[in-house]
Amino acid sequence: MIEIQDFLRYSRQMQLAEIGESGQLKIKQARVLVIGAGGLGCTVLQYLAAVGVGTIGIVDFDKVELHNLHRQILYTENHVGQLKASTAKTILENLNQHINLQVFEEKLTLENASEIITNFDIIVDGTDNFTTRYRINDTCVALNKPLIYGSIFKFEGQIAVFNHKNSKNLRDLFPEPPNSEDVPNCSLNGVLGTLPGIIGTLMAQETLKLVLGLPTLKNELVLFDTLNFNFTKLKY
Repeated sequence: MIEIQDFLRYSRQMQLAEIGESGQLKIKQARVLVIGAGGLGCTVLQYLAAVGVGTIGIVDFDKVELHNLHRQILYTENHVGQLKASTAKTILENLNQHINLQVFEEKLTLENASEIITNFDIIVDGTDNFTTRYRINDTCVALNKPLIYGSIFKFEGQIAVFNHKNSKNLRDLFPEPPNSEDVPNCSLNGVLGTLPGIIGTLMAQETLKLVLGLPTLKNELVLFDTLNFNFTKLKY
């Protein structure tokens, strides 16, 4: 139920006709799993925690490195060398002590994907490699879980919502993952620090719209060129 602390904390978003008390209750009861606590995941996690998503899962096996800090703004220099998932949990608990944070400090594999994903309502993919992306997608299809997808490269980002109310999934858009040697990555090509924040915020927005039952992307891939500020929406 909605308590007095909820009214005090979330009053500004509860004033929206599309949210109100019933919408805030949906947010409070939601269970969202964020896979990857890097550039995209940091932003998604901060906003989901701030708005009061009741249960948030964090999957990441990596440690904070100095070169992460220009874009993974959840962390500070004091966190270098620490595991991202547990560090994120501690920081987010300080942001909002009234939510439940569950940590999975392990790599998502064929063996554990279903076990981890099955207990959450909505899955957010903040990973940076296609092997894991397709594993997440296929598990979500098998378990009938909606998936928020985002990716970044240099000045450009992509976002889509897969497998929601009979919508298509990643394999309908790209049937097979590309060869690893053909895939550009931030390590070799770079990324402007603000870009994950921009795309991550859009991913958090679509996540909350799913929670609230508001209109979301359906069989559409949004491309955002932040250098020239061009939005392109592709139907598939």
